[in-house]
Amino acid sequence: MKGSNTEDFDDILHKIITIRGQKVMLDFNLAMLYQVDTKMLKRAVRRNLKRFPPDFMFELNKEEWENLRYHSGTSSWGGSRYTPFAFTEHGITMLASILNSDRAIKMNIAIVRAFISLRQIMIEQKELFVMLEQFRQEFCLIINEHDTQLSAIYKVIESLLDEKAKMKSWESREMIGFKK
Repeated sequence: MKGSNTEDFDDILHKIITIRGQKVMLDFNLAMLYQVDTKMLKRAVRRNLKRFPPDFMFELNKEEWENLRYHSGTSSWGGSRYTPFAFTEHGITMLASILNSDRAIKMNIAIVRAFISLRQIMIEQKELFVMLEQFRQEFCLIINEHDTQLSAIYKVIESLLDEKAKMKSWESREMIGFKK
C-alpha cells in the first residue's frame, strides 16, 4: 500500500467488520488508530450528529454488542460498558472533518484505502464466483450428457442380457416329440 505502513494496513483490515450488512469500524478501534480516547471521539461525534446520518454511523444495540463480544472472545469485564458506534466508510471520512489532528488525517487516508481494497477484493471474488458458476453449469451439462449416454448403454446391455436369458431358458427345455 502506498503512503502507509503495511502493518497499519493489515491492522485496519482486521478491524473492518460487517454489521447490519455493512462494512464498518467500531469507535474504540478508530480511537485507538487515531490515538485519542474513545470518550473524546464519541463526544466529538455527539457534538456533530448532523454530520452522521444513519448510513454513515449507527449505535449498536445491546444484542448486537453482546453477540459481537461473544464471537470476538472479549471479556465482559473491563472496557466500555456502553454500546459502541459503528462507522461506515462515509462516516469514517466524515470523522476527518471533526478530528483534525495529523494522526487522524493520516489514519483516515489509510482507512479509506483499506475500504477501497476490500471493495476490490469483493469485486474480484464476485468475478471468480461467476466463473465458477459458469464452470459448474458446463460441468453439469457434460455430466448430464454422459449420464444419458451411460443410461442408453445400460439399457442395451440389459436388453441383451434379457434376450440371452430367454435363449438359455429355451435351450434348456426338454424337447417334446420324437427323439433320435
